[in-house]
Amino acid sequence: MLLDPENTLFVRGVTPVLLLAEAQVHDALPLLAAPDGVVPRCEGWSIAPRHTMCVVDGPGDQGLVVPSFAAPVVGGADDGGASSDTADWCVDAEQAGGAIVLSVDQLPDVFDWSALLSSGTVRGGFMPTLA
Repeated sequence: MLLDPENTLFVRGVTPVLLLAEAQVHDALPLLAAPDGVVPRCEGWSIAPRHTMCVVDGPGDQGLVVPSFAAPVVGGADDGGASSDTADWCVDAEQAGGAIVLSVDQLPDVFDWSALLSSGTVRGGFMPTLA
């Protein structure tokens, strides 16, 4: 399944985040439960972060491909407004050993971690990188 890059948001950080909107895999992902703020591992799922295409691979036939080179990227190590691209996000993911992948109904105008964790409708979790 190919996901339109306009329905994604790559968020840089020590543990990077990939937000997916209107993703075909939404119902296959586990409902996110992180009462203490710690995002659990998304069992059976993995991610292959690449600058041109990012692959989210799930159990069975579940999964999707994001044309990452065309997707928006926000944040950064200093978050001082320096521009970032998916190559930077991919480095973050490789250093973290994976990324948090979250599926939402629609992308938020502003990335608000606490709002996402408390929404009760977000699905996903931490996905390790493919070996």
